[in-house]
Amino acid sequence: MDTATLSLILSTFAILLSMLVCYLWFAKNENKKNVDPSYSTRPLQLQAYERLVILTERVALPNLVSRANLPGLTAREMQLLMLESVKQEFEYNSSQQIYVSPVAWQAVNNLKEQNMLIINQIAQTLPADAKGIDLGKRIMEVIIAQDKKALHNIVLEALNFEARKLMK
Repeated sequence: MDTATLSLILSTFAILLSMLVCYLWFAKNENKKNVDPSYSTRPLQLQAYERLVILTERVALPNLVSRANLPGLTAREMQLLMLESVKQEFEYNSSQQIYVSPVAWQAVNNLKEQNMLIINQIAQTLPADAKGIDLGKRIMEVIIAQDKKALHNIVLEALNFEARKLMK
């Protein structure tokens, strides 16, 4: 092979290579144009953590007792009212699990399950003719015994920690 043929082959190869590089570069930039650079899921994630903090506060036992403490309710009626409130709050916010970590969602789910278990167990210890106020008092006694180690406080700390990580 002479030098002219070799030069022609190398030149053709160089032109094809540069065309390929240009095509890939333009294709990459075109894909970037199709994606809105200002779009981020971070605001949605922060909003989800905010919603879960509100959920955690609303299903916290002290708040449930104060909302369900209606005059004239039996302990059984108050129990059902509190359980229904927990279920509704949880169902209303269940879509937030898409935006938060599995650990955060599991913590919220555990809080729901634990609070429902506590409500049911305490209600079972009361006599059949107990009033709603008796159930509320018993639940508050359990909360006072837990002090700051209450599960809802731990869940709140975890949610706040994860939200702060997103804000950095």
